[in-house]
Amino acid sequence: MVRSESSYPSRCHGAAGTASTQITRRDFAKGTAIGLGFLQTTPVAALSSEPEPVSVEKIWDRAAYNSFTDLIRFRDRWYCTFREGVSHAGDTGVVRVLVSDDAREWQSAGLVTERDIDLRDPKLSVTPEGRLMLVMGGIVNENRQYLTRSPRVSFSSDGSAWSAPKKVLAEDHWLWRVTWHKGRGYCLSKLNEGRRPRRGFLYSTVDGMQWNHITEFMAEGVSETTLRFMPDDEMIALVRPGWIGRSRPPYRKWDFHKMKHQIGGPNFVRLPDGSLWASARRYNDDGTRNTVLARMTPESYQPVLTLPSGGDTSYPGMVWHDDFLWVSYYSSHEAKTSIYLAKIRFR
Repeated sequence: MVRSESSYPSRCHGAAGTASTQITRRDFAKGTAIGLGFLQTTPVAALSSEPEPVSVEKIWDRAAYNSFTDLIRFRDRWYCTFREGVSHAGDTGVVRVLVSDDAREWQSAGLVTERDIDLRDPKLSVTPEGRLMLVMGGIVNENRQYLTRSPRVSFSSDGSAWSAPKKVLAEDHWLWRVTWHKGRGYCLSKLNEGRRPRRGFLYSTVDGMQWNHITEFMAEGVSETTLRFMPDDEMIALVRPGWIGRSRPPYRKWDFHKMKHQIGGPNFVRLPDGSLWASARRYNDDGTRNTVLARMTPESYQPVLTLPSGGDTSYPGMVWHDDFLWVSYYSSHEAKTSIYLAKIRFR
């Protein structure tokens, strides 16, 4: 719940030419927070606690277009990755990796590039042998028109020196986010651009390079998917445009529940109390879009908090650390498409 009077800061650290902005919860409750959009909560029955923002900070805006984030902790440091480009699509994007000791001061740790390839949707994970792994899409464009694509992977032992992107799987695949469980990585690949129709295939890997097919997701319009594991080894999937799936080992048979909300760029995590919290793009009835935090179960998804966002936005990274939920995301609500980090507590 948003409480009045006490304040939480919104600042930009390390982003060239951007002033710091102090905002208050009263500003957000009134929807007048100095160009940062509306922060709202929707009352629903609480499972255990309610999210409350502590801070929202712009952490990067140096490229013309900064988008598609992910967030992770590795060796007691923060890493945030995203695409830098000229526009949302059609140009040659590169993948930036930022590092921070305290989640406040950020600096560039690495840049992953491939000649004439639009690298996009980077996702971070830590492999069983203790290396950082990036999985991303690699698109070939000609005169700003899409031609083909295939997944890429890159590895780093220190977050700074990254291996050259390597193709995996076949043309037209797109591995989206890898989740490791008991020494094996799992990821859904979306196949086919647009709606021709789009299909989704579940794969597993032990090294990030060789991928083994498990099954096909039989959910209409299947696209970007985040997978998480429950303590009893059940796998839960949050699927764009609006599905929640669940399966038990060996993960070949799935049950899907159709959500009432359409989403984009989905992510979710399981908190220590066992509750599931998701973040994604919300498509509002008036045509606007926001990045939201949602309470989630294997059969439900209920937005309860709208982060300062608008325009082109979403693709959050989510990390639970020091009893706070940290959410990276991108948004164009302040004109320039930039990277933001929200710190959220639960009461």
